[in-house]
Amino acid sequence: MPHRTAVIGLGSMGFGMAQSCLAAGHITHGFDISPDQTERFHAEGGAKGDLSDIAGTLDAVVVVVLNAAQTETVLFGDAGVVPLLRPGAVVMACATVPPDFARDMEARCKAHDVHYLDAPISGGSIKAAQGALSIMAAGTADAFTAARPALDAMAETVFELGDRAGPGSAMKAVNQLLAGVHIATMAEALTFGMTQGVAPDQFLDVISKCAGSSWMLENRAPHIVNGDYTPHSSVNIWPKDLGIVLDIAKSASFSAPITAAALQQFIAAAGMGLGGEDDAAVAKVYARNARLTLPGDNT
Repeated sequence: MPHRTAVIGLGSMGFGMAQSCLAAGHITHGFDISPDQTERFHAEGGAKGDLSDIAGTLDAVVVVVLNAAQTETVLFGDAGVVPLLRPGAVVMACATVPPDFARDMEARCKAHDVHYLDAPISGGSIKAAQGALSIMAAGTADAFTAARPALDAMAETVFELGDRAGPGSAMKAVNQLLAGVHIATMAEALTFGMTQGVAPDQFLDVISKCAGSSWMLENRAPHIVNGDYTPHSSVNIWPKDLGIVLDIAKSASFSAPITAAALQQFIAAAGMGLGGEDDAAVAKVYARNARLTLPGDNT
């Protein structure tokens, strides 16, 4: 029998993940608060039907929403999907959330005989559409078994980090700490270079081949060089994700001053009205403060 998957949240990551499930031969439903996104997925071959009607047929539900509150609403809200799932189905929760939240969702799913896989994702929208994500997963052996067809469709690498929920979200927090700091630091270095006569394209050409490079630099600096802030991952993601990192750090009595400094730059960018732009737009905070003109800036 074909594997039946539903992807809830068809944003830049979720849409690509749903496409990957389709490409793997799954019967795949896609749901989003935007009717246009849902219709777009139907046009690509996505299965139709209301979630309440088809939930009992599903093998896996992949939840790719913004945060813990949205995840909880999808799973256990007034129209929550978990009570509608058949015993033995699996929920894959992919949002960046605190580890304690993941553990709570696992326990609540278990009460309905539904498996829960703590499964944060990394790799960006292009890899999502290619089925080449990295997934930091934790859950029971049965949860991994139930999720395996979906994992195989969506991921190039699956890190199996523990036999209960929590470690996946902990590892994602570590990743987001680094990713957010790297983006902010890239923006700081690029604009600092401009004050010394180093053009953004020259910065990218040289530093991407030197020890100061990072994956985020190589991926995001071209957005600044091209003056294109079409959101692949938006500024608004980072106050949430780095806020989660700092909340976890506080609970562990751990000081994370570099994370806090990066967070303030993303908050400043959101305050400038840049929240919906690509997260590389944090460079505009530095440019404004230093009275620099970035590529494509005609203001």
